[in-house]
Amino acid sequence: MEDNFHRRGLKRKLILDDEDDDSNQVIRFKVLLPNGTSVGLTLKEKEQEISFQRFIGLIRGEYEVVRRQSESFKRKKKINWNSESLYLEDAHERKASSRINLRHFQPHKCHILRLHNMWDLTPDTDLLMELPEEYTFESALADLIDNSLQAVWLNGKNDRRLISVDVLKNKISIFDTGPGMDNSDENSIVKWGKMGASLNRLCKVRAIGCKPPYLMPFFGMFGYGGPIASMHLGSCAIVSSKTKESKKVYMLRFSREALLNNSGSECTWKTDGGIRDPSEGEIEKSPQGSFTKVVILNPKVKNLDISKLQCKLKDIYFPYIQCDELSKDGRTITPVEFQVNGVDLTEIEGGEVAITNLLSCNGPEFTILLSFSLKQEKFATTVPGSKASQTANARLKCIYFPIRQGKENIERVLERLDAEGCGARENFENFARVSIRRLGRLLPDSRWALLPFMDFRQRKGEKSHLLKRCCLRVKCFVETDAGFNPMPSKTDLAQHSPFSTALKNFGSRSWDEEKDVDVEIYRDGRKLTFLQLEREYQDWLLRMHDSYDEEIESGEDHPVVLVSPLKNKAQGITSNVVRVHQILKRKGAFWKSGQKIKILKGAYQGCHKNNVYATIEYFLIEGLQGDSGGEARIICRPLGRENGCILSSNDGNPSLDIRDSLSLPVSVIDSRKCVAIDDADWERQLEKQSRKTPSTIDLLNVKQCQELEVEGALPTDASVHAGQAPPGEIVAVLRPSNFSLSGASDDLDQRDIVKINLDMSMEVKFSRTKKHQAKHVCSVRIAPSSCKGIHGLYIFPIGCEFPRLFQKAGVYTFSFSIEHSGCQNYMQNVLVVPSQKVGKWQLLSDGNIPFYDARVGSCFPPFSIACYDIYDNQMPFTTIPNFKIRLIMNEVFSVDVTKMKSSLSSDNLVLNIEDVIIECSELDSIRPHYAATLMIYLQDKSATISVKCHVIPGALHRIEACSQLIGSQLLPGSVIEQFVLEMFDAYGNHVAEGLEVQFHLDGFSIQGQICSKYKADDHGCIDLGGLLKVTAGYGKPVFLCVLHDDEVAFKQAFLTENRELRITSRVPELCIAGSTLENLGFEVVDSNGTVDKTFHDDEMRGQFHTLMVKSESFKTDNSVRYAFRHGRCNITSFSLPQIEGPICLKALHSCHPELYCYVKISLVGAPKVESDEFLTPYSDGKVLFLQNSPSVKNDNVGSLLSLVKLKYEKELEIEVCKYGERVGKWENLLKDLDGQKTGIEHRISALQASLEPNLKNNLDCLSTKEEMMKMIKGRGHSAASILCRLLQGPGMHVTEFVVGVVCLLGTVRTVKLSRILAEYLGEDLMLAVVCKTYDAARALEQYEHNGEVDSKLGLHAEATAVGKSVSGRFHVACLEDIRPYLGEVEVSDRQRKLLLPDPRLPSGNHPPGFIGYAVNLINLEHPKINYMTDSGHGLRETLLYGLFGELQVYETREHMENARACIKHGAVSLDGGIRRENGVISLAYRQPEIYFPVQMDVSPKSKEILKQIKEKKLELNSILQQMQKLNVNRAKSLKKFNKTKMKLEKYLDDQRVLGYNSEYAPNTPMSAELSLR
Repeated sequence: MEDNFHRRGLKRKLILDDEDDDSNQVIRFKVLLPNGTSVGLTLKEKEQEISFQRFIGLIRGEYEVVRRQSESFKRKKKINWNSESLYLEDAHERKASSRINLRHFQPHKCHILRLHNMWDLTPDTDLLMELPEEYTFESALADLIDNSLQAVWLNGKNDRRLISVDVLKNKISIFDTGPGMDNSDENSIVKWGKMGASLNRLCKVRAIGCKPPYLMPFFGMFGYGGPIASMHLGSCAIVSSKTKESKKVYMLRFSREALLNNSGSECTWKTDGGIRDPSEGEIEKSPQGSFTKVVILNPKVKNLDISKLQCKLKDIYFPYIQCDELSKDGRTITPVEFQVNGVDLTEIEGGEVAITNLLSCNGPEFTILLSFSLKQEKFATTVPGSKASQTANARLKCIYFPIRQGKENIERVLERLDAEGCGARENFENFARVSIRRLGRLLPDSRWALLPFMDFRQRKGEKSHLLKRCCLRVKCFVETDAGFNPMPSKTDLAQHSPFSTALKNFGSRSWDEEKDVDVEIYRDGRKLTFLQLEREYQDWLLRMHDSYDEEIESGEDHPVVLVSPLKNKAQGITSNVVRVHQILKRKGAFWKSGQKIKILKGAYQGCHKNNVYATIEYFLIEGLQGDSGGEARIICRPLGRENGCILSSNDGNPSLDIRDSLSLPVSVIDSRKCVAIDDADWERQLEKQSRKTPSTIDLLNVKQCQELEVEGALPTDASVHAGQAPPGEIVAVLRPSNFSLSGASDDLDQRDIVKINLDMSMEVKFSRTKKHQAKHVCSVRIAPSSCKGIHGLYIFPIGCEFPRLFQKAGVYTFSFSIEHSGCQNYMQNVLVVPSQKVGKWQLLSDGNIPFYDARVGSCFPPFSIACYDIYDNQMPFTTIPNFKIRLIMNEVFSVDVTKMKSSLSSDNLVLNIEDVIIECSELDSIRPHYAATLMIYLQDKSATISVKCHVIPGALHRIEACSQLIGSQLLPGSVIEQFVLEMFDAYGNHVAEGLEVQFHLDGFSIQGQICSKYKADDHGCIDLGGLLKVTAGYGKPVFLCVLHDDEVAFKQAFLTENRELRITSRVPELCIAGSTLENLGFEVVDSNGTVDKTFHDDEMRGQFHTLMVKSESFKTDNSVRYAFRHGRCNITSFSLPQIEGPICLKALHSCHPELYCYVKISLVGAPKVESDEFLTPYSDGKVLFLQNSPSVKNDNVGSLLSLVKLKYEKELEIEVCKYGERVGKWENLLKDLDGQKTGIEHRISALQASLEPNLKNNLDCLSTKEEMMKMIKGRGHSAASILCRLLQGPGMHVTEFVVGVVCLLGTVRTVKLSRILAEYLGEDLMLAVVCKTYDAARALEQYEHNGEVDSKLGLHAEATAVGKSVSGRFHVACLEDIRPYLGEVEVSDRQRKLLLPDPRLPSGNHPPGFIGYAVNLINLEHPKINYMTDSGHGLRETLLYGLFGELQVYETREHMENARACIKHGAVSLDGGIRRENGVISLAYRQPEIYFPVQMDVSPKSKEILKQIKEKKLELNSILQQMQKLNVNRAKSLKKFNKTKMKLEKYLDDQRVLGYNSEYAPNTPMSAELSLR
């Protein structure tokens, strides 16, 4: 530091003589000036002495040069160079004011001189305006300690941090081991004494934003703490300070009186100083060699209690004395040594902080961090770049002080403080529950009440009474950084600071509307909203109460324990266990059941105006004995209430009903707002209450109301007409018990009226008659008022509030009552009758718009007509009025009604019209709705009533047929294109739509109609055109019969066309057994003998015309069919049996067995070769004719045999060649098709390779719904196959109530899921038919009388119509009979999935691998997803839930096995595992053919590839089918070839053996019509 000043002084040399520089030695000076600056001065040693004035002039000249060059010098105070009090002082404290002896200064060394005109301590004028008005002793002493604490805080790690305070009678000493001060500019001791000169307050910005508890003691705010505090404490102050670098101790002395005397607008404050050596005690206390010591002489305070001072200072600087937040391991350390009169403050046990810490609970603290910042628009008012003016931070630490053994710990704190003499004149109610530390220093006067967010005393709702008590057991310790400004005395936060205001209002409504400051809340690193903070703080309060509060351990008697007591809200109890006592000890006094008490006003909610006198009944204590957190309540019955608390027991279970008693917190005893009273006071209260007790309620009459100038009184006449104005006001009063109505006068007397502060209620009810139940009209509740000097009047406004009160006819009941008064309710009735002015006529109904349904020729329902006055009141009839009825159907047709009866009701209020009959034949004009209007004209049409009605036709009377059947030809299997049955009632109207009739058909069937019942359409007809099909055979009688109500309404018979089957080929009468008939021809002709070419077999068009041959003589193959072609059928070959004798062949139509003909043939055995006979060419013994046959001449046998042999050889050769050519032809075709098959297979493989892997592996299950339906249709004889055919055709009655097949109702997302669900259900259930109703299910199959299935009805009839049949059993699901799922469904989900809870293992966790419930994994197809049963349940809730139940689906078998504990209704896994509900496990694996279609996301490119694959597969299937047929043909041809070849070879071998030649060959040809083999 000295070198710096030296270099600054070398800027200019001052030479005092003319000698050479080298001949004289140089003396350098460093001169310290009174305004805190310094200059350098260099002299050559030419003279031994120099005058003081000249030396001062040199110093002044040097100062002026530096001042002109430095801006900082210009801002310094001016120096009075002409002052007579100037003098110089060297380091040895030698003073000079006349001559300067230069011989005392060694050359070539810098000597420090101090220029004195007394040190200038004059503060800035602005600082004088900010001085605190007054200090307390502790505040002033704390200001000096603040300076010491800030100083020692700057020490190094190894330096001692000590603050020692000694308070004696004659002086006060404050010693610290801080860095100290000297005479340098930067560290000048002058700054300590000069107000505003210290720059420590500029360090404030460093103390903003640091971590809690903000221990950074940069307390300086104004720069005048030291001098002001010193002048406040004593008359004189001596400041001594030393730095590590300086060897001397610099001193500053000033007197309070001298400074104040010299103060003024034109005066300056000046004081003296000095330099000395450090004492041994100072060196001992400060090993590092730096310190500051302030000694206050002649202190003002006398007889100071040192122990209280020690406690007070420990409270103020507690975190700097003991702190456990600065060490990393949580140990308590001592950041600064504090000593007061030689006693270390860490050893002091007293003080408010120590006591509160001792008596707080050990539970968790509630700590939050608050970050305050000025809003953007407020930055303009702050100093630019000043962080201190923009942000502030605070930590709020809430600590709970529980109640123990019936006494609040806060009260114990106050008692301890009073005992130590540190009491703050506070009690439990006004105890300061917020204390504030700024930078770790306590602000002693910042003793605030609860912060708004902590205050629950005004809260309402559940547990509010508990929170109101618990919130008073919390104290909040607030720690702030330097962003908060204190008051000048540092005893509290600055009142007008925006941050102080925001903190004080934190949580209040005004805080919510804070416009200047933004506040962010953090807790445990989480940012909170205020609502979250409020909820977490409330939860913390309740936890603290439950864990640490001990409201009252027990009463003084044996308790009755209540478990789950009723009416907790009325009792003020939150616990599920309550002990009931009759004796309680509180505050040293006993309180007992039956004791009389007085509860002072304001003691509890609802007791604000008057004191309440009551009798103690019970004491309620929450929890069991020993439980913490229990609350105590006093149950007492107020004076005048009869329904007190009842403690009862039912089967050993006690219960408590509080009824009209009060439940008070036991704290009313602690607050002395509940006091015991003696019997005399109680009797006085009883007497006083009896005098004020009202007896009855009464109404003032008209005269009395007029006396009060009140308009009104209830009418007293027998009745009033509707519309009469109600009274303007009704006046009710309370009569005392000594009031007698008989002896009372009509004049008003206050003695007859009780004045009581209770509200009276008036309720008006209305009933049409005394028998009807009264309904509420209005109610009014008012307080008593005064009028004309009469008090206790209850004046109810009626006329102005309810001007239409008497417009309805009936009985009005006025009821007056007062709660808790002991008076009975007063009632008065007013009878209102209808007005005499007629308003309207109206048809009576049940509240809905009247609408009548009637059948022509039958009676209408009775009509009830009433007459109403202008106020809508029903008026009585005097006589039956004249009236007329007309039915108006439309603008053209109307009918007068003449048949009716009329009468009046017994009370003459209703005109009844009965037995109204409509006779009309024009109802077809208003079809199909039959809407008409029945007009009732009253009193010569002066009034009319219109009745909307439906007039429907009468019962079925006759049926007429409009058809082409008459004169037309009926062919079996044909459909009648035009056949309409018109049905009429007895009046010639077509019957109504929906009329049901029953058909009895013989030879007919109705397509699409399962049952025999049919309904009329909207035209009253049944149109069977295109539906009526002839099922009888050819030439059969048929008839159609219609029944209604089991009676025949229509019957008509017909005859079908006649057809005949005949053979066209000539058949020989004699044939060899085992031979073959060839080219047998048959034809079907009509009655004219013309061939009917419609007999043509075409399976594609559904025409099945084939011929079959049967015989009773031998077994035939009934599966062999021969097709008709345009009316003819040719049997190319028919093998005869190996039997002899006559046989009969029956050729018949396969579908029309009535078309048949017989072929009769006689079969003979082949001749056998004997010794005298010729051998036949057959090795098997077959012969054409026997030589000895009596039917053949012997002379023709030889020629016949020769002819047969030659012909046989040639035919064998031809057939061998023919069959050989056929085999070659089939093989060539097979070779070509095999090449095509190979090419297609290669193409399919290439297309499959280009697919995505998930599609490539699942091609077998990617069938669409249409492909699956085609697969089902391939199962020709199943019910599902027939149903799929019908569903794809035109709409038929058989499919009207059928939903579909199970496997076609929905899709799944994966192939594995589709396979496993199909395997779980099985193929029978997958192909089950789903019907809406049970009737629809029964109609699918009808039975004959013997119990066999009737194939002419139901689904079997439809199968027969398409040439199919239903074989085997099939399942049908009836939705209305399935027990539905009754739980909740996901309404927002379009699929309406069931809300089933996920399974849980015994550990509570969800099982791994669980995918979902099978019932929710099937996506229903549109429009099946919208189907609902009559009870409102969908397919998922009925069918799918009935099939799968709560079947669980897992990824693997391992997952399923691990979840066995939570599987109740079975489970499956995607890898094939099946566990059923009954414990059965399905093992092995099966590939189902019928499964749910899989709906996968496929790209457009893959869709095109799949389309090509399907086309190729169809092409491949077609080729395979052709190859299959060719292989069959080849096998047949090859078999015939081999057989014929063997016959030829055998024949040739036989000829070689016999030597047969051709000379015996006959010359006559064989018959072309019959080949013999």
